[in-house]
Amino acid sequence: MTAPHTPVLLNEVLAALGPRDGAIYVDGTFGAGGYSTAILEAADCRVFGIDRDPLALQAGQQLAGRYPGRLRVLGGCYGDMVDLLADIGVDKVDGVALDIGVSSMQIDDPARGFSFRADGPLDMRMGQGADASAADVVNTLGEEELADIIYNYGEERASRRIAAAIVNDRTEQPFTSTAQLAGLIRRIVKKSKDGIDPATRTFQALRIYVNDELGELDRGLQAAEQLLSPGGRLAVVSFHSLEDRRVKEFLLTRSGQGPRPSRHLPDDGEGDREPSFTLIRRGIIKPGRAETDINPRARSARLRAAERTRSPSWPGDATGVAA
Repeated sequence: MTAPHTPVLLNEVLAALGPRDGAIYVDGTFGAGGYSTAILEAADCRVFGIDRDPLALQAGQQLAGRYPGRLRVLGGCYGDMVDLLADIGVDKVDGVALDIGVSSMQIDDPARGFSFRADGPLDMRMGQGADASAADVVNTLGEEELADIIYNYGEERASRRIAAAIVNDRTEQPFTSTAQLAGLIRRIVKKSKDGIDPATRTFQALRIYVNDELGELDRGLQAAEQLLSPGGRLAVVSFHSLEDRRVKEFLLTRSGQGPRPSRHLPDDGEGDREPSFTLIRRGIIKPGRAETDINPRARSARLRAAERTRSPSWPGDATGVAA
């Protein structure tokens, strides 16, 4: 097994979780096992890793041999962590760590089709649960739907021009590779002053859509709320505004610090619910200069953390996240 990538904000995530002997933790986005390893080294505890990527599961089985009886890696989506853990007799945990988005293992492998920096098949599926690949999406969806995906999930202002060009070009030759799609986008969108590749936002949008990442995040936050024991900690690292906004609104709402319902609207009872979380600190934790110098990918990372109260979980429809 190759050496695992060091996860971003590792020390800050450990400080938020506060690993202790005898406790149980969930690493909901196992990846190369960086957070899991650090938690296991910090205390004599148990960790359940979750990942939908078959390659991550293979790496996890090897890593589990170093921590017999303390590390177990489960195949599946972290949004399903309640059911995954119930299947093995676990109904409460003391901490949940989530690192949202694509892992270094995935983006560094051209064969996975996540990156526009190296040519590979236009795939982008994190696991085997996604039915459609990115190639299926760009080759079959209508122009308006493609434009909406690129704009809503990539915040790309040139979404309509990109979608129109995709629909036009695919009549001559279907899109099959990352280089093919990236080349089209670079013809349409100029490179920004900050040096960000013009294909960045569109590739992000397709990846999020293919893997239902925002829906998975919503489900994962609610699942963590159900699983965490009183005093248990939730630490979530996100990498762009769409993710961070959802985490922020969820935690603010669940901690009773979100916007109050208008007195002119029907009372849905949300204002009467007891907070299920308290914020460890209000606002985000960002990586320091030393970390970003070593790992430029960490620059956009944002950590939010909260502690579970004794109050019941909120209903599933009271998400506190944007639709």
